[in-house]
Amino acid sequence: MDTDDPETESGGTQVDTDDPETESSGAVRPVLAVAKILTVVAAVVGVLVVAGLKFGAGAALADLLRPDPVAGAKAGDCLTDLPQVSGTEERTVRDVAVVDCGSADAAYTVAGRVTDQTQEQARSGRACEPFVKPGEDGYVFYNIAPGETGYLLCLTRRT
Repeated sequence: MDTDDPETESGGTQVDTDDPETESSGAVRPVLAVAKILTVVAAVVGVLVVAGLKFGAGAALADLLRPDPVAGAKAGDCLTDLPQVSGTEERTVRDVAVVDCGSADAAYTVAGRVTDQTQEQARSGRACEPFVKPGEDGYVFYNIAPGETGYLLCLTRRT
């Protein structure tokens, strides 16, 4: 029997364990499988992010990441301009801020602050009646999640 012959007595093929291709081929397959899985996961996450931004989840996420800029507002403080509303119309506001009342940006004065209000109570506006003088236009600003309680600000327009 020739010892240089790759055939063994059992008829199989002898494998050279010093060959780097043979040695690493077993380790390449798991790495490729992991890479394929990570590619699929990244694609799914990308699709979810794009869909979330397109369908409004981006605004909800922004609300979670950005604290309420007027949560500390109290009577006598001033706020930046808000969208015009009439009657019982409501609008979502994301860029309101407390500003110095001497600032040109001051558009509303906080006439009063009421805590422990539900959304329904805030929508009625009754809690602000004691803070708004007869003949003044009063506005209610609140940030209350459905089913929870929070604060509302009673506002008057600055002249």
